[in-house]
Amino acid sequence: MQKVLSSMRKAIEKYNLIQNGDKIAVGVSGGKDSMVLLKALSDFKKFNLYNYELYAVTIDIYSNEVDYSALKNYCESLDVPLIIEKTDIKHIVFDIRKEKNPCSLCAKMRRGALNTVCNRLGCNKLALAHHLQDVVTTFFMSLIFEGRLSTMLPISYMSKSNITLIRPLYLTDEKKIINASKNMPILKSKCPANDDSKRKEIKEFVARIEKEFPLSKKRIETAILSPESYNLLNNIKNK
Repeated sequence: MQKVLSSMRKAIEKYNLIQNGDKIAVGVSGGKDSMVLLKALSDFKKFNLYNYELYAVTIDIYSNEVDYSALKNYCESLDVPLIIEKTDIKHIVFDIRKEKNPCSLCAKMRRGALNTVCNRLGCNKLALAHHLQDVVTTFFMSLIFEGRLSTMLPISYMSKSNITLIRPLYLTDEKKIINASKNMPILKSKCPANDDSKRKEIKEFVARIEKEFPLSKKRIETAILSPESYNLLNNIKNK
């Protein structure tokens, strides 16, 4: 966990993610990433660098199909209030809409539900557990499927909900998260599309590149995270 805290602190300070007085809702799915994020933010409070409140928010898309008792006990051990928001997202996406590519719609609906809970709690920030490999994967998805150079940001203001979205694990390598998640009560995903998604395909594609070209991992991350690397068309002068 120490390595996660170190990289998280770097992201918080580099991107100015947290200020005194923040009320932060952490989106907690029960997976390794969000569980580690919740623990890291809980531990980070003990450093007394920032004074902020924490809430764990779980969007239940399965309509009571999941036992959240272990998650409740985990949040109690961290002294973090847990809010479980019941929704019909799975029913709408898979049964009513019968989406062939359900991830995008599901993500939008879950984000909307998270924003609603944030407003109800009076939270000004929503923390999501996307890590460095998610940033890289999103970049390649935008490049391959949308024809543009883009990825998720470490911080962004959502004007419609008046909430600032932060990603404290933005600079954290997934391997550190995996190591930190050992002995945590991780919930297994019941999503029907969990093993069949474009994001999973691209993540595996990037892993193959990194395996064949070991130095590419660091260089890809540097190219995405360093503004000075954005040199496309910079040498073309208007005549």
